[in-house]
Amino acid sequence: MRSNELDFLINWGDTDMAGIVYYPNYFKWFDIAGHQFFRSCNLSPLSLEKERGIILPMIDARCTFEKPLFYDDIITVYTTVKEVNNKTIELNHEIFRQKERTGSGYELRGWVEKGEGGIKAVSIPKDIRALLEEDLHTTAQEVKPQYNA
Repeated sequence: MRSNELDFLINWGDTDMAGIVYYPNYFKWFDIAGHQFFRSCNLSPLSLEKERGIILPMIDARCTFEKPLFYDDIITVYTTVKEVNNKTIELNHEIFRQKERTGSGYELRGWVEKGEGGIKAVSIPKDIRALLEEDLHTTAQEVKPQYNA
C-alpha cells in the first residue's frame, strides 16, 4: 500500500505545563500528514473538491501514546494506507523520534460527494483505488513548512 513520511519540529506551543507534548497535537499531526499524503498522490483535498466535488471528512480517529515528546524534538509521521473500502479510506500513522516510536493511530476518511442537495458517501473510483493501493513511498522533505505546524 502507498505510504508517505513527513517531519515536524515540536514547538513550545505544542507542549503542556509539564513540557510534554499536549495530546491533541497528535491528531493535528495526523490530519496534516493525511492531507500531505493525499497531495503526494496528486489528490489534493482542495483539488478534489473543486474538480470532482469530493471531500474527505474524518469519520473516526484513534491514537495510542507510547512515549512522551518534548520541545525541540524532531518527529517523523509515517502514513500508510491500511485499507481502501467501497466508500472509505483508512490511513495508519506512526510517529517516531529518530528510531523510537512514540505513538501510533489511524484516521478513517469518507469519500463523499458534495452537491447542492448536501453530502453523500459515494464509491471510490477504481483509478483512485489503484493509486492508493500502489506500493509506493514518498517523502515530503524538500520544503519543510510543516516545521511551523
